[in-house]
Amino acid sequence: MAHRAGITYANSGVDMQKEDRAMERIIPIFEETHRYRTGVGKCVAKIGHFAGIVQLNSRQALAIKTDGVGTKIFIAELLEKYDTIGIDCVAMNVNDIICTGAEPISFEDYIAIQDPDPDIIEQIAIGLKKGAEIAKINIVGGETAVVPEMIRGMREGVGFDLAGMCVGIVDIAKIIDGSRVEEGDTLLGISSSGLHSNGYTMARRILLEKMHFDLDKYFDELGRALGEELLEPTYIYVPEILQMFKENLNIKLMAHITSRGFLNLYRVGKGYGYVIEELPEPAGIFKLIQRYGDVTDEEMCNRFNMGIGMCMVLPKEDVDSATQIIEKHGKDAFILGHARRDPERKIQIKPLGIVGICKEQVFKKYR
Repeated sequence: MAHRAGITYANSGVDMQKEDRAMERIIPIFEETHRYRTGVGKCVAKIGHFAGIVQLNSRQALAIKTDGVGTKIFIAELLEKYDTIGIDCVAMNVNDIICTGAEPISFEDYIAIQDPDPDIIEQIAIGLKKGAEIAKINIVGGETAVVPEMIRGMREGVGFDLAGMCVGIVDIAKIIDGSRVEEGDTLLGISSSGLHSNGYTMARRILLEKMHFDLDKYFDELGRALGEELLEPTYIYVPEILQMFKENLNIKLMAHITSRGFLNLYRVGKGYGYVIEELPEPAGIFKLIQRYGDVTDEEMCNRFNMGIGMCMVLPKEDVDSATQIIEKHGKDAFILGHARRDPERKIQIKPLGIVGICKEQVFKKYR
């Protein structure tokens, strides 16, 4: 991989450090509301897990997640193809819900749109339905807001934003929070389908704005046109992970690898870091972004999933069973490394010579 300084998320227009400062302000405000509920509705997980978790009764809890698709929508607008973006919306929510140990059950969508074109909205709904079919959830409602003054797309009249909220059910005793991770546990990764739904601002900046590539341009590295690759739906990991739950595999931590990449491992647990000794060969889309943007290894790992869409930590004796289930569901499993006791919670990626710093939420070179 390259090591030259080049395009970053920050100079692409996304200031993650500023976002972090905003989160530092609002989280304490929201946490003050936790005392408003006891019994039913009591918070049983701190803000920062992949989903909020509140008590339903003495045995069960409700996991709640809200997420959107982001600027991948611009690719759909440019291609005038809207029937898969709903899959991404469902995926971004259910993949986070499953990380808590909960089974996703129901979903609502929110569409803010410039012009309520029935054809576009119908195509979005088709994608949402497909995502629901894969995740085995129902869509019970939603909201469509027509806000032409607020929403502008890549072409006049087609602008929209898409988000959703998902709920899931989990036994309180089976909540996955990383508290049972032990020294030497295996870090197992599940393949991604590509960029998923993160890093598109940077990808567009490099491939469309800097290089002026057309979306219909064919790349040998991709085996298809650029637009097809960029619109590839996010994998939904619910079926294989629910099977793991059913077979009682001892999953101690899960992390949906989205924006910030492997740094998402910091969202749950404490007292442990990870040593990543092996990485899969990056898919062609990551190579194109890095090559044409002169992006450093650390910045790639700060912003992209790099071919791994979900991570889990489990004991060595469960790795073979988990791998078989993953492959049965059409995805690849990778033994990435292991957990190690570390109060600083560093994530060392040996093949690239970089290390994740928990306090700074960033990867840096160490050699």
